[in-house]
Amino acid sequence: MTDNLSASARSSNMRKVGAKHTEPEIRFRQIAHRMGLRFRLHRRDLPGSPDVVFSRFRLVVFVHGCFWHRHEACSRASTPATRRDFWSDKFAKNIARDKRQEAELIERGWRVLIIWECELRYPENIKARLENATRNVPS
Repeated sequence: MTDNLSASARSSNMRKVGAKHTEPEIRFRQIAHRMGLRFRLHRRDLPGSPDVVFSRFRLVVFVHGCFWHRHEACSRASTPATRRDFWSDKFAKNIARDKRQEAELIERGWRVLIIWECELRYPENIKARLENATRNVPS
């Protein structure tokens, strides 16, 4: 598939992709809030500055975009046809960083829940996962 945007237009679009308050993150927060759960956002004192932090349950949630974090077997995790070396290096670094941050959080006694962007199409499944994660609180 060829890109129908010029290089400068594509660059401009990619620059606008934000790291916080993305649509998938907001949809997850709405589900959690409707469940009566309260949380903090992007705690910078925790590794990776998790998207959502449920301190009461020692639970952190990362809402990962399928493209950027390489959700396996997901159609949204396609690799651009141009500059493949650049993209494969970028994706490898993202995956390594995610694993490192998750390990650091677990080492500090936090439980980590990863929610993929494509999973948010099924809010009832997200609700069930969140209920399970907040019900099974370690003592």
